[in-house]
Amino acid sequence: MESVRNRYLFLEELKSAFEKMLDELNSKPSLHIKDLNPKNTVLIIIDMVNGFCKEGSLYSSRIKSLIENTVETMKLCRENNIPVIAFADSHTDKSPELKAYPPHCIKGSLESEIIDEIKEVGGYTLIEKNSTNGFLEDKFQQWLKENSQITNMIVIGDCTDICIEQFSNCAKAYYNIKDIESRIIVPMDTVETYDLGTHKADLLNIVASFIMAGNGVELIKTIE
Repeated sequence: MESVRNRYLFLEELKSAFEKMLDELNSKPSLHIKDLNPKNTVLIIIDMVNGFCKEGSLYSSRIKSLIENTVETMKLCRENNIPVIAFADSHTDKSPELKAYPPHCIKGSLESEIIDEIKEVGGYTLIEKNSTNGFLEDKFQQWLKENSQITNMIVIGDCTDICIEQFSNCAKAYYNIKDIESRIIVPMDTVETYDLGTHKADLLNIVASFIMAGNGVELIKTIE
C-alpha cells in the first residue's frame, strides 16, 4: 500500500509541476530579429530532411508541421544577413546509432536530403552528421574556428529532446568554457519531437526545454 500511496503522491506532484512549467513556457517572450547582430549570429537548422519530414521509418507529422515556420525563419535570417547552416542526418551503414533507432537517413539516400522547401530558399551551408549531435561534426568545428566572431546561435528543427537539446547544450558549454558570453536561442515554435509508444512528444518537449533552460539556453516564443 505504501508504494501505491507514494506513486499517487508522486503523480500528483508531477501534475502540479508540469502545470507551472507550461505556464512558464507560455509566458516566454518573442524576439525581434533586429535585436541580433548579424555579424555574430548564425541560424542553425537541424535535420529538416526528407527522412523525418516526409517519409521513412522515422517520419513524423509533428516534424512535418515545422516546415512552414522553418522556412519563414530562414527567410527572415537571410533578409537580415544572418548566415544559415543546415545539418542533415546522413548515416553510414555502419553507424552504431542504427542499433538504437530503425535504419534511417542513410548517406546518399533521398531520406538524408534537406527538404525541397529549404533548398528553394537556398544560401545555406550544408553539414552532414552521422550522430544525433551535429555540434561534434568535424566540418562544424572547422566552421567555428573560421568564424570565431559568432557568439549567438538560433537553433531550430528536430528533435527537441535529442538533436536540438544535445546541440544547444554543447554550444552553450563551448562558449562557457572559454568565458565567452553567448546566446543560444531556441524559438519554441520551430522545434518539435515525435510520438511513439512511451515517447510522448508533448511531455518530452517540456522536459527538454527545461533541461536546456537550466543550462543557460534561451527559450523564446518565436522570432519576428
